[in-house]
Amino acid sequence: MKSRTSEHILNTSADLLGISLFVITAVQVSSHRELTIIDELTAMMSMFFALASILSFLSIRSNSVTTTERLERIAEYVFMIGLIGIAGVILLIVTNFVR
Repeated sequence: MKSRTSEHILNTSADLLGISLFVITAVQVSSHRELTIIDELTAMMSMFFALASILSFLSIRSNSVTTTERLERIAEYVFMIGLIGIAGVILLIVTNFVR
């Protein structure tokens, strides 16, 4: 039975990619120049989410079980790196607005 993890990663990473791009746009439009590290980190995390989306899509489309499993595992790791990075960005945003 084929794993459905790739489908979940594809949906969630695409959603988080959109949110990340919204955060980058919001920071660029605002006058908060001290938040440039936030938009740089968010841009980096959006690259991880885009890569996770691509890998999970390729995993779904692959005909080889070995390739599917390998791509799915890599997509999981890349997605987790993006999630951890976004958690760090959220922490930075919260600490900047609390001060």
